[in-house]
Amino acid sequence: MPSMPTLVLVPGAWQGPWAWRGVVEELSDLDVRTVELPSVGPDPAALGDLHADAAAVRFAVRQVGGPVLVCAHGYGAAPVSEGVAGLADVVGLVFLSGLSLDIGESVLAACGGEPPSWWDVHEAEGYVDPRRPAQVLYTDADAATSRGAVDRLGHQSLAAFEQCLTRAAWRTVPSTYVVCERDAAIPVHAQESLAERAGRVLRMATAHSPFLSRPAQLAGVLRAELALAPAPATR
Repeated sequence: MPSMPTLVLVPGAWQGPWAWRGVVEELSDLDVRTVELPSVGPDPAALGDLHADAAAVRFAVRQVGGPVLVCAHGYGAAPVSEGVAGLADVVGLVFLSGLSLDIGESVLAACGGEPPSWWDVHEAEGYVDPRRPAQVLYTDADAATSRGAVDRLGHQSLAAFEQCLTRAAWRTVPSTYVVCERDAAIPVHAQESLAERAGRVLRMATAHSPFLSRPAQLAGVLRAELALAPAPATR
């Protein structure tokens, strides 16, 4: 039986590889890697942008040297779509409540051109923080898990939300969209609209961050996606 592709996990805004820990533990028998996005961090003056994030994703995928399935959460779908376009080893994409943008689209534009009410925008300093993150991002996580996650959130680059994609990998790479049905960050109707761009749509009865509230269930979804992934394109 052929081995499964490597799974590369990309976090969303404000978060780091730590967010995926529960899922990584559930998939400990597989080759699973995580990406740290330069647009997230403790120092607003040192944040990267969308293109730096895309480069980080692209580098991580190239380091594998074999077939890769990439799973991106929330904002992370944007640099993934930008960064992995044209990479032959990427055999599939999974967008978890992901902003799977098209060429010429930005995160801010996808939000209607105005920051959502729960964004705390520091325009002069060039970053965004989430208001009420426990209620918006971690609605269905237990209290201890939610507190731990909130304590680890970084600042998010505003530029990363404003910049437009120049490439969209989902146009050529098979993709699955996972709709989080109780999401308070990205409305379900917006997810369903984005999901129309995917070849397959799955649903989870969770809030925005099932990697914290339902890691075993999400790991099962990803294991199934790995099993279904096609062989990489011939070079």
